[in-house]
Amino acid sequence: MLDKIRPDAFSALEDIHDGATVLVGGFGGAGLPYELVHALIDQGARELTIVNNNSGTGVNGLAALVAAGRVRKMICSYPKAADPKADPNIFFQWYRAGRIELELVPQGTIVERLRAAAAGLGGFYCPTAVGTLLAEGKEVRILDGKPYLLEMPLRGDFALVKAWQADRWGNLVYRKAARNFNPVMAMAAKVTIAQVHETVKLGQIDPEHVVTPGAFVQRLVRIQGTHP
Repeated sequence: MLDKIRPDAFSALEDIHDGATVLVGGFGGAGLPYELVHALIDQGARELTIVNNNSGTGVNGLAALVAAGRVRKMICSYPKAADPKADPNIFFQWYRAGRIELELVPQGTIVERLRAAAAGLGGFYCPTAVGTLLAEGKEVRILDGKPYLLEMPLRGDFALVKAWQADRWGNLVYRKAARNFNPVMAMAAKVTIAQVHETVKLGQIDPEHVVTPGAFVQRLVRIQGTHP
């Protein structure tokens, strides 16, 4: 009987190794798998490359992972807190001190790089960032008279995602804005681990409502009391 539900977050994360590239879903706090991220801190993997829309806010989630000294490099679109006075943004402090690397990727580009990985593509040409510092070292090609940059797929060893509902086969349903980066990250990693608000029996999810098919999900953890 195929059952991808694990008893707890720690057992779902046990094989995340030092130096792994981990895709973490969410846009700010919406759709961020906080419980999995904090379980990753307890798990102990180090020298991680983390891919997310931003570098973490406040003191929980990604900010806590950075503060624990587990992140070697952050690949994101928005590394600075919206309100520096209210948010100490530990990542920005460590980056300025040279304690962590940053690869800045425009938001649309980071999604397409993930999508290219999910689709098995070798890369794509994109006009975003042409003529900027972000273009340094990238191949430039003229197409229809316009310059484009060659962007490479962004693959993960693991993806940590958050969904609202799942069955034991791993079919996922998301709730509103929490959907954001989670579906594409689930498709772009070798191993996808999903935390869910609710698990249901096979057949209870309308197939039309499944956003991420179970073929892209290897492990599930039901987090008691988490907001969907």
